[in-house]
Amino acid sequence: MLWLNAWHHFVTITEHKLLVMKNCFRVGLYKQGLLHDLSKYSPEEFWTGVKYYQGTRSPNAAEREEKGYSLAWLHHKGRNKHHFEYWLDFSLGEPKGLIGQKMPVNYVVEMVMDRIAACRVYRGKDYTDSSPLEYYKWERPHVKPVMHPDTNRLLEKILVMLSREGEEKTFRYLRRLLKKGTY
Repeated sequence: MLWLNAWHHFVTITEHKLLVMKNCFRVGLYKQGLLHDLSKYSPEEFWTGVKYYQGTRSPNAAEREEKGYSLAWLHHKGRNKHHFEYWLDFSLGEPKGLIGQKMPVNYVVEMVMDRIAACRVYRGKDYTDSSPLEYYKWERPHVKPVMHPDTNRLLEKILVMLSREGEEKTFRYLRRLLKKGTY
């Protein structure tokens, strides 16, 4: 059974990685597309994925449910700049404490590609261009308080555009945004 989970997990993370790479290439993020999520193949993340593999959601969620935390997720988010959690740091002003920092535009775009690919992999034939927005709406109460407000607004704008206008128009917008280099 372990070898079968290992194979299925490998196929799942590779399918995800290839989808992100394809979409990153479509908007001009070649290096990020190639390097996306390589840490998922590290022993710290891969073997957790094998142990908790289900095929319908992230194995990190199952690890978190069992232990109360996910070591694989902590490893992953600390090495992958397309996760807004990577950008949490202590404030130099008000408010005090940990706050979300504004993400560079290229990582916001990679985050969008990551969300599209994750929804495509886990929803399969049920995927629509609204799926990433639906997932965002589900997680928004937990995300919005810690993500930088500018990053959150841009992410939401892109996901709404994807839902209403489709990939072609949204990806054209993302190429222009990347050329501009800021938001």
